[in-house]
Amino acid sequence: MSRADAKARLAELAARLADANAAYHRNDAPEISDADYDALKRENAALEAAFPDLKRADSPSDQVGAPPAEGFSKISHAQRMLSLGNAFDAGDVAEFVSFIRRYLGLDADAPLAFTAEPKIDGLSLSLRYEAGVLVQAATRGDGAVGENVTANAHTIADIPERLTGAPDVLEVRGEVYMSHADFAALNSRQADAGEKTFANPRNAAAGSLRQLDAGITRARPLRFFAYAWGELSAPLAETQSGAIARLAALGFQTNDLTRRCENTEALLAQYAMIEQARATLGYDIDGVVYKLDDLALQARLGLRSTTPRWAIAHKFPAELAWTRLEKIEIQVGRTGALSPVARLTPVTVGGVVVSNATLHNEDYIAGRDSKGNLIRDGKDIREGDFVQVYRAGDVIPKLADVDLSKRPEGAVLYVFPTTCPDCGSDALREEGDAVRRCTGGLICPAQAVEKLKHFVSRAAFDIEGLGAKQVEQFHKDGWIAEPADIFELEARYGTGLQQLKNREGWGETSAGNLFAAINDKRHIPMARVIFALGIRHVGEVAAADLARHYVNWEGFLAAVDAAGPAADRHRAAEDAVAAERQRAAEEERRPNLAAARNAVWEGLDPAALTAWEDLVGIDGIGATVALSLVTTFQQKRERASIRRLASHLSVEDMTPRAASDSPVAGKTVVFTGTLEKMTRAEAKARAEGLGAKVAGSVSAKTDILVAGPGAGSKAKKAADLGVKTLDEDAWLALIGGAPSGAGDG
Repeated sequence: MSRADAKARLAELAARLADANAAYHRNDAPEISDADYDALKRENAALEAAFPDLKRADSPSDQVGAPPAEGFSKISHAQRMLSLGNAFDAGDVAEFVSFIRRYLGLDADAPLAFTAEPKIDGLSLSLRYEAGVLVQAATRGDGAVGENVTANAHTIADIPERLTGAPDVLEVRGEVYMSHADFAALNSRQADAGEKTFANPRNAAAGSLRQLDAGITRARPLRFFAYAWGELSAPLAETQSGAIARLAALGFQTNDLTRRCENTEALLAQYAMIEQARATLGYDIDGVVYKLDDLALQARLGLRSTTPRWAIAHKFPAELAWTRLEKIEIQVGRTGALSPVARLTPVTVGGVVVSNATLHNEDYIAGRDSKGNLIRDGKDIREGDFVQVYRAGDVIPKLADVDLSKRPEGAVLYVFPTTCPDCGSDALREEGDAVRRCTGGLICPAQAVEKLKHFVSRAAFDIEGLGAKQVEQFHKDGWIAEPADIFELEARYGTGLQQLKNREGWGETSAGNLFAAINDKRHIPMARVIFALGIRHVGEVAAADLARHYVNWEGFLAAVDAAGPAADRHRAAEDAVAAERQRAAEEERRPNLAAARNAVWEGLDPAALTAWEDLVGIDGIGATVALSLVTTFQQKRERASIRRLASHLSVEDMTPRAASDSPVAGKTVVFTGTLEKMTRAEAKARAEGLGAKVAGSVSAKTDILVAGPGAGSKAKKAADLGVKTLDEDAWLALIGGAPSGAGDG
């Protein structure tokens, strides 16, 4: 896939997955099946791995669930409720086990046990018990904040009201579901009463649990399987299997198909057994979950931003279905990409009702790929066609085939539009790009609105009362065109003839509340501002890393500006290297890449080089993110917009992350060479947990270099700069020794 194809596809995936998350987690009305969702997520991850510099600020890889719905009070989880990474074949499972061995530094023959359990297709729920009494129940929400469904949880028979012998604080996590028999009976009752029926048991369970009237929940046949835990005042056991047995002893329903497995072969055998029994279980499952059994090792492995490193879901294969393609519609994305969508006669595939599918681009519709090669044997796609919806975890979700024998008489060849359906601007397709794009830019409502939606999103400014719907309306009416306009709303529309309070749906109180909410965000943390700008590749984590490193807004701007000349040289050096490769190939000689690169860097102001090295040396940033960041601030129009925004704000300094009584809190540490007492990943996590900043390269701001055997240029540079250098033993002595394996699971 070309870079242009990858860029367009990532934009499309971000939009589809955001919609899918909201539909599934918040609205209990999934628009795509689990297999489709998994395939989209997997494709997104694969593209980000192949093109790391194209990772979007709103990457689905950094998201869990969806924000809680309105109508429920909110509960912040004491420990985040994460999602799971996915495996789709035996190779993925083997790689999962190998990764754990590599991370922990274990030999291939070292004992390593796992548990395997069915993955229930229901709604995640966290139950909090204090002194043995159920005091709180919350849905997953977005992983950090869920919906308070305590009253409804009290009505579910599988959930104990009181526990005997439990820790003083115990958060039990599991899945609310509905059996096939109960689901059929419920739908029968609903139909007899002339009320809405449900598409599948998962929808029925989720909709029943998330009722504002607990009496409705009580009348629904909900069940609960316990399989995990959150906050604990005392450990349940030393192993995953032991902890599950403890939950069962406390009175929770646990799945009797959970098994302890000693190796990869045993995991796959259990998977095969569960898959074979799937149709007879009486409830929906969509895979098997594998978890490392030893809880101390789980603690060492720790968590990624959205998933644990010690668990994975092995998903079942997907299904196929045939249906009618009623219409092809064009959606315009935030980047201006025109994305065709197939509107289908609704069809149930894998238990989910599907009414639309992605058609990728005009080449795909025409029956060819971006290189002109035939796909689907060259069969094009037309409105009215009978199409096969292909649901699989190992390919891009798509219309797999067209039945030409059922093509309606008179069906016409689909002509892809050459103008934007939203603004009428020309839609051009550049050479080498698989996607046609609107040239309207900020005048195109689709692009401007999406940028403003990102600005007010939950992880950005999160202004109470100013959500996607309000942004769309205000932009449509010409009230806001860029972020700075939001902070001028009260001055322009708080008084006079055209006042917000006089608009339909608004009043004096609601208008005043919105203005107050906007004013409340004039004082805002630096990391949120950076993320809200929507800079390519700068997501929440990168924004926080930048804010933590530069501490204040003025220092951040100065550093980015100072790095500008070096960023320009970096681009020129890459061009020079490419040109040298081409010349060398034409002249049939070995390319001198170092000379080509160094020639470009000669004569650069040392201050610019230092600023650039400091920027790219921030762990997790690197040249790709740095280039995107610097380029954004170099654009006159973008910079002016950011300047107008900043004039309305008091950007709060970032408090450096620090651990109490830590000798390395606030210090910048670089690791190099081979570490023998722990893996590099463990060393980095340990240092950051103690409040240190871990950088990828040595600079004048480096405080400590930890050098193992094989240390090379970083050690020499540290010596030249007078940076304190420690071997691994000295480092461990400084921070208090190697990890014991204990910690939060």
